[in-house]
Amino acid sequence: MRTHDLVLFGATGYTGRLVAERIAHSGEKVKWALAGRDRTKLEHVRADLAAQVPECAELPILVGDALDPKAMDAIAAQAKVVCTTVGPYARYGSELVAACAKNGTDYCDLTGEVPWIRAMIDAHHETAVKSRARIVHCCGFDSIPSDLGVLLLQEEMKRRHGRAADRVTALFGESKGKFSGGTFASLLGVVDEAARDPHTRKIVMNPYALDPDPSHEGADGRDEAGIGYEKSMKMFTAPFVMSAINTRVVRRSHALMGYPWNGFSYRERMSFPGSPRGLAMAGGVTALLGGFLLATRVPAIRSRIEKKLPAPGEGPTAEERARGYFVVRVIGERGADRMVVKVSDRADPGYGSTSKMLSQAALCLALDDLPTPGGVLTPSTAMGFRLIERLRDAGLTFETTD
Repeated sequence: MRTHDLVLFGATGYTGRLVAERIAHSGEKVKWALAGRDRTKLEHVRADLAAQVPECAELPILVGDALDPKAMDAIAAQAKVVCTTVGPYARYGSELVAACAKNGTDYCDLTGEVPWIRAMIDAHHETAVKSRARIVHCCGFDSIPSDLGVLLLQEEMKRRHGRAADRVTALFGESKGKFSGGTFASLLGVVDEAARDPHTRKIVMNPYALDPDPSHEGADGRDEAGIGYEKSMKMFTAPFVMSAINTRVVRRSHALMGYPWNGFSYRERMSFPGSPRGLAMAGGVTALLGGFLLATRVPAIRSRIEKKLPAPGEGPTAEERARGYFVVRVIGERGADRMVVKVSDRADPGYGSTSKMLSQAALCLALDDLPTPGGVLTPSTAMGFRLIERLRDAGLTFETTD
């Protein structure tokens, strides 16, 4: 028995506050606590929550520094689940993952840092298997729409056509919203580390970097660059920056399931209308992404870029978040059989929808009967269709069409 069903670590940050509000308004009977390194700021968050939901006035507060192993161990030992928004995770997340794996405490986060996830797998997967702790990274916009979208697609393909798809493409289409400062900080951190360290660069370039055996050879190669055209949807496509994260998570899910989808390959792209304007948009995004990555290697330009990017902890107003939305189309094919799963939300992907995804993942781990083992898992292998149900109830759409 643990003192708390759920501890939210990082509750004073921008995204942490949004997640706290989601949990407070969830209506779930959950014993939860706020955690971070600054008690005064945590008390302010608690007071703000109590003004909305009076019961939150009694929320316990736990204080600990992310870099202090003893503090993280103490927090993990009290909780059934720890949900954290404290990133970049390669800098601030390792001690908490170690503590959760050791104490048999479930864990979820928002990281998209593939080299760090690989390090956590290598360091803690076996410990988590033994302790039955479910360590679940990537519980936000990267990579829940991809991971759960593919899971739903394949189950529907088998139900309707008797076999899973062997070619799956996710098209990230219409959207409105802003990238978070934390996302940019994590992305730049991975770019810098890959430039310095050949081992990190090898991980970043490996399409199966997060598989249990990263030397696994499958049907996928490097992420696609350049402009493309998706005939089945009559759309132009461009590289999608988050594919370097999402595709690895989906492939790890497939591996943890035991490779059930024979010949499976998976790719992600941004999609645009199949018109001259759409072609111009795809070309512009392709050039912008390539230019951005090159510019980060030039100190003078890098400095100017960083000044214009949102800082970690900053974000849009409530009105801006409410105007956001996204649509992801996951397309599966095998021979003549074809199916599409559309994942969408009427909330900005980086904040409004991400806070839904992470809060529901945390509540799912804390409250639902999940017959899944311990280990460093993925959203689909840890929570699967139960999380899809929760996200539908929270306003996301998961719908299938032939």
